Amino acid sequence: MDALAVSAVSGMTQQPRLRQALLLAAAFGGFQGLMPLLGYYAGNWLAVAACLWAPWLGCGLLVAVGGKMLLDSLHGQTQAIIQLTLRLVLLQAVATSIDALAVGLGLAAVGRCPNIWQAAGLIATCTFGLSLFGVALGRRLGARLAGKAGVLGGLILIGIGLKMLI
Repeated sequence: MDALAVSAVSGMTQQPRLRQALLLAAAFGGFQGLMPLLGYYAGNWLAVAACLWAPWLGCGLLVAVGGKMLLDSLHGQTQAIIQLTLRLVLLQAVATSIDALAVGLGLAAVGRCPNIWQAAGLIATCTFGLSLFGVALGRRLGARLAGKAGVLGGLILIGIGLKMLI
């Protein structure tokens, strides 16, 4: 759901073309599928670090991106918002998928995942589809909100980041 919300914000504020929307969905789906595998195979040594630092890291990344988007919008610097760069996509993908790392750790701890690869593939596929939907939804909302999309998008990203801590 975080990937869906961030995709909608990207659609609202950056108005990505099809190629950019596919890149965004692939990055979100890829990281959402990769992180449970990483958590599953990383073992206990990563469990402690992931449980302690993952919410803070995810929150920090999303608050930073959302804060910059909000400040740029309030200062009328819409050009910085429009460009959907690979760096921004990867940053958002990592930030929204850190909790999936904990899912992989949890699955390994309970030993109840008969096929982690199948589960990761399903997670990646669902996230890809939801992210594409989010971009399309965001594009529609962005067209209706006009100049306020950057402010709303920044606030949404900050809210998602803070939700990770709670």
